[in-house]
Amino acid sequence: MGWAFPARLPLGAGFTGMCRACETEVTPSETELRDFCNIGYAGGCVRMPATRCADGVRFAIARDEETRIVLHYVSERLHEPVEYGRLEYDCAEHKWIASLRDVCLQRQAECFVSTYLERRPRKAE
Repeated sequence: MGWAFPARLPLGAGFTGMCRACETEVTPSETELRDFCNIGYAGGCVRMPATRCADGVRFAIARDEETRIVLHYVSERLHEPVEYGRLEYDCAEHKWIASLRDVCLQRQAECFVSTYLERRPRKAE
């Protein structure tokens, strides 16, 4: 699926994968990926449970210190923040200092950092 401006997407690029919004994993259609999943706000998706803590999440690089990246995230429900936090990624060890307990949110953070690092590779040691 081609995107006119992939860097403007919430994770910095378009992704495919399995939908985990409901109890059974489903492969989203290209339309669902384009209109909901990759836009970062899936409130209109028919598979999203009515009772949920968030509709979407936003990530931002707070600090890039070459060997460590500090990332802020905000989960939103009905366009309002419901949870926020901070993650740190160790570029030398290629791992998170601490992981989130929400596996889906953690995977989204991994995709965001991966895309960020593709555009801003670290110096070879």
